Amino acid sequence: MAPSKTVTLRSETAVSLVDPDQSLKASKALLAHMKKASEEAAKSEKRNLLADSEDASKEIPIWLTLTTKRHIADSRRLKPGKIVVPHPLNTDAEAAICLITAEPQRAYKNLVASDEFPAELRKRVTRVIDVAKLKAKFKAYEAQRKLYNEHDIFLGDTRIINRLPGILGKTFYGTTAKRPIPVEIQARVPKSDGKRVKRTKDAEKPNTATPTQLAGEIERAVGAALVNLSPTVNTAIRIGNASWTAEQIAENVEAVAKNLVEKFVPGKWKNVRGIYIKGPETAALPIWLTDELWLDQKDIVADGSEEAKAILPSEKANIGKKRKSLEGQPEEAEPVTKKAKKTKKLPESDDTKLDKEIADRKAALKKQKKAAKKALEV
Repeated sequence: MAPSKTVTLRSETAVSLVDPDQSLKASKALLAHMKKASEEAAKSEKRNLLADSEDASKEIPIWLTLTTKRHIADSRRLKPGKIVVPHPLNTDAEAAICLITAEPQRAYKNLVASDEFPAELRKRVTRVIDVAKLKAKFKAYEAQRKLYNEHDIFLGDTRIINRLPGILGKTFYGTTAKRPIPVEIQARVPKSDGKRVKRTKDAEKPNTATPTQLAGEIERAVGAALVNLSPTVNTAIRIGNASWTAEQIAENVEAVAKNLVEKFVPGKWKNVRGIYIKGPETAALPIWLTDELWLDQKDIVADGSEEAKAILPSEKANIGKKRKSLEGQPEEAEPVTKKAKKTKKLPESDDTKLDKEIADRKAALKKQKKAAKKALEV
């Protein structure tokens, strides 16, 4: 692999740039491999009966994968980031677009219906709805699924984009396929003496952008590469299709790699471990690899040190709770038993006294029998 170019700035961080020759070389090799694999699959007897058409292979995506030394984000972010690329990713003239705006809805519908708005793009924007009507009309799960299937791309006003996960739920945010892309549709604030003027709020006349500005924002958002961040060291971004040329893919690789690291990676290039490109079922081809596996020297801990013992779990036998409770007790100690119940002590028996009592009773019975016999004779 060709060595990556390294430029050292005056700052403490060393910025490493992706080599354009390496990007082009990897793109050519990846496209050649994918083309060969598709031809072999077409010649084989086993064919995918679920494929829509023979041209479906042209829409196979190509991904740029970024591996970092530490997590790229501290939590899962439902708001995707955008990276503008030289070659737009979505150029389908028939892809339906749904624009979700702030209130009022009519103001933004008028922008799309204006003559200044491009006619070709207007055909693609099939629905414009504000967040209040979206919440009221598409509250049920069946209605959300219908909205999801009717449109290919969803755009959300930056002012209300953080409210959409609670409204649309897992129907839209369960996967990253059709998450609403943030767009700025407010009027651009002018500057005065190098400072931006404070926006004025007017309920009757909302601060909307011009039709031309709105069209430009929509085109950039639709064609941009989307970045979905999560607490992981591996991030994938779609950068093109298998039907593109190697030059187009290489140019998108350079743009995405540069902006991704500079805007979204904490620590920038110092935190990057490697950059690759790959297809859905291919191996990852390296574009750039770091020379240092660790972000800081503090991340390296010597074996057997106190820091390593604190990080690694201690090696102990897997014993049960009973055995753990007996740890620390002397081996000869007798097991603890339940307290015996108190019993009432009986007096000691005296045989001579008992015999006397029996004799007295017999004598009394004899006297009673004699008295009864005399009474009968009289």
